[in-house]
Amino acid sequence: MLTKRIIPCLDIKNGRTVKGVNFVNLIDAGDPVALAKQYAEKGADELVFLDISATLEGRKTTLEMVLKVAEQVNIPFTVGGGISSVEDVDLLLKSGADKVSINSSAVKRPELINELADKFGSQCVVVAIDAKQIDNQWIVHLAGGSIPTELDLFEWAKEVETRGAGEILFTSMDHDGTKDGFANESLSKLSTTLNIPIIASGGAGTIQHFVDTFQIGKSDAALAASVFHFGEIEIEDLKEALKKNNIEVRI
Repeated sequence: MLTKRIIPCLDIKNGRTVKGVNFVNLIDAGDPVALAKQYAEKGADELVFLDISATLEGRKTTLEMVLKVAEQVNIPFTVGGGISSVEDVDLLLKSGADKVSINSSAVKRPELINELADKFGSQCVVVAIDAKQIDNQWIVHLAGGSIPTELDLFEWAKEVETRGAGEILFTSMDHDGTKDGFANESLSKLSTTLNIPIIASGGAGTIQHFVDTFQIGKSDAALAASVFHFGEIEIEDLKEALKKNNIEVRI
């Protein structure tokens, strides 16, 4: 049985971490490299960096950050945000990122998924899907969940897989930030209808929520931000609890 993965997510702007991070004994909580090292030491399986820089200048700084993270961190990491071309991905992978995550650009031009999978291999292509329920249907949204599309979550996920994505990162906008648990019913449906790994995102608040998303949601990995950044859940404790629940994890 494949081990389940725990993935902290960091928002990056102009090469710095945003959204407060509350690690004791970290001299500079805004330094993504120091944070990445700390998470790797604490037992995180992977990391996701979401670049929210709006400028070209900010993106250059992010590339420099990726180089430094790759030098210092021995766990795989994914970079997402503003990626819309083969060239963008080439630069990130050459700088040391293991995977890239695309979202809006895939919806706007689905062929991008094929192009990236053909050139770099499916294993480094993650497609992030943000969705919320409208009239009992899960609708894909863009721009951080603010713009609805006409795409159905499950149909789009299937297309994404067919086009060559290696993983799907599904964020439920209905659960995000609530700390009430992941969208396990939809996650379970995604996991049973697709053959590629599904990363659960949105709703982590307690250790039990992680147990539930692996057991009920059948997720392959779980991503969270604030519960890790603010020390509400320690990764070591989380993994111990998962192991006690007979969920295979890397200790």
